[in-house]
Amino acid sequence: MRRHAGRRWPGSGPISIPSPMSVRPLSGVRVLDFSTLLPGPLFTLLLAEAGAEVIKIERPGRGDEMRSYEPRFGNDSVNFALLNRGKRSITLDLKSRAGIEKAQNLAGEADILVEQFRPGVMQRLGIGYEAVSALNPRLVYCSITGYGQAGPMADVAAHDLNYQAESGMLGLCAGSDGAPVIPPTLTADIAGGAYPAVMNILLALRARDSGGRGCHLDISMADNLFTFMYWGLGNAWSSGAWPEPGGELVTGGTPRYQIYRTADDRFLAAAPLEEKFWEKFLDVLGAPGLLDDSADPAGTRSAVATIIASRTADEWKQRFAGVDACTCIVSSLREAMANPHFAARGLFRASLSDGADNLIPALPVPIASEFRSSFDTEAAPVLGEGNSEFVP
Repeated sequence: MRRHAGRRWPGSGPISIPSPMSVRPLSGVRVLDFSTLLPGPLFTLLLAEAGAEVIKIERPGRGDEMRSYEPRFGNDSVNFALLNRGKRSITLDLKSRAGIEKAQNLAGEADILVEQFRPGVMQRLGIGYEAVSALNPRLVYCSITGYGQAGPMADVAAHDLNYQAESGMLGLCAGSDGAPVIPPTLTADIAGGAYPAVMNILLALRARDSGGRGCHLDISMADNLFTFMYWGLGNAWSSGAWPEPGGELVTGGTPRYQIYRTADDRFLAAAPLEEKFWEKFLDVLGAPGLLDDSADPAGTRSAVATIIASRTADEWKQRFAGVDACTCIVSSLREAMANPHFAARGLFRASLSDGADNLIPALPVPIASEFRSSFDTEAAPVLGEGNSEFVP
């Protein structure tokens, strides 16, 4: 693992971050990562940030497909570099007997094995849960798939957009023409795959501490999306009213939870749901007469939209400054990155090296500062750099 002197990013300002633990919580935990692209690599990045030794298993010659993406950062794509910071890489030919034997030997000494092939692939290779747990009963084996290890759709090929569509999530994201809008976030991969995998791995390690044995975790990205629509499910189960796009509390059915266009074609995100916030919101608009919006929500929404459209984004930002009304101007990603608040929180304090002299911020991850190394600068692994150490 290559590590460089830490640095702060320009404009970060003074920060107050809790000191990291002298020994990170997952120090001494070895992870074999057979995953590619996003869900598994992000999952193992979180483990690596907390101190785990992550050994990435890649194809000889080509490696993880994400290495070839654009744009580049050093020899690989920036996507690959961001998701694989601080890991090790070895190459194994899993179509050969020798490669499988080496994988089995590594699994015999690992604490965690992560894979995201279609169900049955690892079993056919001879490194499924039953085979490797016989060699290493303490191994925690985590399988991340779109639709789970069993069920009518278990073998269906799909990506994040499909999981959101099948779960009903995409159907609630309607644009002005009523058609679903392509979401900018890979919610299934990250919130349905990587994050639940971390939660369950930690639970499995805790259970192993008590019982001495590992287990097989079945992480279905599509399954885990339903949690995010708890409110819609609750409405339907309790009253029989299934949610409609654009018609519910958090999908545009109220003037109190809306995105309004400003005079300069920017947007104001307004979420003054509670009465106290709604009153302050209307005070700034100079429209206290719109307080009771229950009789005609659509009419109130139209009236608010007309008022918001009469001033620029900067004017509204100034008028709402210091007012508790749950209101802000919609930022671009570039503007969000420059927000002094996030800089002051140290969100981009860690850095990523391309293996030479070029540095960019490391991907912010939801691991508490106490559990991470502070201001470390690390690189993603060169393909096969750990072969001599791990697979002699």
